[in-house]
Amino acid sequence: MNLKQKAAEKAVEAIQDGMKVGLGTGSTAYWAIQKIGERVAQGLHIQAVATSQASEDLARELGIPIIPFDQIGRLDVTIDGADEVNEQLVLVKGGGGALLREKIVESNSDRLIIIVDESKDVKVLGTFPLPVEVVPFASEWTLEALRQTGCQAEWRIQDGERFLTDNGNYIADCRYGTIENPQELEIRLNQIPGVVDNGLFINMADQVIIARANGQIDIRNK
Repeated sequence: MNLKQKAAEKAVEAIQDGMKVGLGTGSTAYWAIQKIGERVAQGLHIQAVATSQASEDLARELGIPIIPFDQIGRLDVTIDGADEVNEQLVLVKGGGGALLREKIVESNSDRLIIIVDESKDVKVLGTFPLPVEVVPFASEWTLEALRQTGCQAEWRIQDGERFLTDNGNYIADCRYGTIENPQELEIRLNQIPGVVDNGLFINMADQVIIARANGQIDIRNK
């Protein structure tokens, strides 16, 4: 069992019968959805929403009931991965391109459990490029404004074309090297016209589960 799978299966233990569950996106969340699917097949009754079309498709394949947003109300728990997490439980997310939907779903969850392997546990954020979702209109102006915040910003490219989110927007990957003040940066980025949202998740995670190569699982609570 790989580290991501270990962390994911530990997180899924928190899901109880009757819960409303948010399903994250990415390579770690994949394992959580797989485990939830196993438990549903064994008789677990839940309702779920997904943070991306890919996660929704996987959930449906596994028999996890997907409920429309206007019918499910507030969620009990969301389980998702992260690209970086520090000791204060500040996250960098968006490597899978679903940061906006993740932020919407996770803001409407009573509890957010983040699952990572030890490579994502950092002292200072910023080694992983910070994803920023940008509307296509006048996007070059927005990209230049992002560069003015002190980063190297480039469009995410997939198959030779600009990557499109499920919302039809672009992702700019912003390399800061270090992010010393994520709270200040989040505000500055979201004030730029054309920016939809950014991959800094602050004061959102309630628990981070970190799987380590030595077999240990560390749990960091808010």
